[in-house]
Amino acid sequence: MTEYFKFFQVVFGKIRNAFTDLLPLILVITFFQLVVIRQPLPHLGEVLFGFLLVVIGLSLFVQGLEMGLFPIGETMAHALARKGSLFWLMTFAFALGFSTTVAEPALIAVCSEAADIAGQGGLIEPSTKSLQSYALGLRMTVAFSVGLSILIGVLRIILGWPIHYLIISGYVVVMLMTIIAPAEIVGIAYDAGGVTTSTVTVPLVAALGVGLASSIRGRNPLVDGFGLIAFASLLPMIFVMGYGLIVFG
Repeated sequence: MTEYFKFFQVVFGKIRNAFTDLLPLILVITFFQLVVIRQPLPHLGEVLFGFLLVVIGLSLFVQGLEMGLFPIGETMAHALARKGSLFWLMTFAFALGFSTTVAEPALIAVCSEAADIAGQGGLIEPSTKSLQSYALGLRMTVAFSVGLSILIGVLRIILGWPIHYLIISGYVVVMLMTIIAPAEIVGIAYDAGGVTTSTVTVPLVAALGVGLASSIRGRNPLVDGFGLIAFASLLPMIFVMGYGLIVFG
């Protein structure tokens, strides 16, 4: 009986924490709906049920991260570091970034929408094959850039490169690419930098960085373990603008 009580206590605590995290959003929506718009929420029962599902889903998602993704990321980083093979560590870093990004639903949606708009604007042939080819090329470009960015981030941890030099240099390249890239691709490139940081990529990559920094002598997990996500947002902007230069001439 005591074990069941502890179990429900833990579950209730997770749900309460998730509700607390969502409370500001709920208050903002309620305030604007009742005070500014001055109308009751349409389909109130469905909305409340939807919020309940979000709270439960968020609590389960956070618990899954703590139990699954964070431990496996750190464990694999420790194992690869002990193995002492730079090749396999770099291969894993690239494959992790590429595989988690190529299946990201937000990226698929953005690439599909970008292809449709490009077809409507006469930038590419508005045929199904051309639209699919453009969307796939954009998606593969972003996925490759994220894989490369995670590889560079892991190499930075191993070699002890200062992160601010790399980030500043990267954004200088972004600004220069913005000047020469076709205007039609610039907005897509900046959006691509945001959609790459998915709910699976972020915890795995963060755990990889922390685990790797913990396994290497002289590295501080707090200082060196984080920062990989910054590269995953930076390089896609550069690569997508380069993709636009190739496609749009």
